[in-house]
Amino acid sequence: MTQSPVLVAYGSQRGGTAEIAHWIAEELRAAHIPVEVADAHDIRSLDGYTAVVLGGALYAGRWHRHARGFARRFGKQLRQRPVWLFGSGPLDHSLDEPNPPKILGDKAVRKVAERVGARDFVIFGGRLASDARGFPAAAMARKVAGDYRNRGQICAWAAGIVAQLTPQPH
Repeated sequence: MTQSPVLVAYGSQRGGTAEIAHWIAEELRAAHIPVEVADAHDIRSLDGYTAVVLGGALYAGRWHRHARGFARRFGKQLRQRPVWLFGSGPLDHSLDEPNPPKILGDKAVRKVAERVGARDFVIFGGRLASDARGFPAAAMARKVAGDYRNRGQICAWAAGIVAQLTPQPH
């Protein structure tokens, strides 16, 4: 079992992606894996972390700037440890379909995943409150407000991370 903590870092504008990061951390903690959760912008060093899960909200096909900045700042260090990436953003249930459509932003996360040698990356549905403020969020909220995150899907993905971090009996 891992002794050093796993870092779950996120870039989140309205809190939905941060909440996903906490759900992932809960799965790791339930498996007795030490974990710390933090805004990617606030992280100054990866020293002491055995692995990293990095997530960011998707906006107009771009991964959140704090997630992108984190990946740039720590690129070399990320290549030296297990890393998983996630994005959140589609404001519909298309990701719950058997053959989901291509997601705007998938390419951005895939590019970072390849650059840092991530073990996996995934895109989850997003959340937008009906009272979202600012442009274009307020305009979008009038049409597609809702919570499109699938917690079961998120926890299943996190369970896969647990399986990779937990020594298997021989």
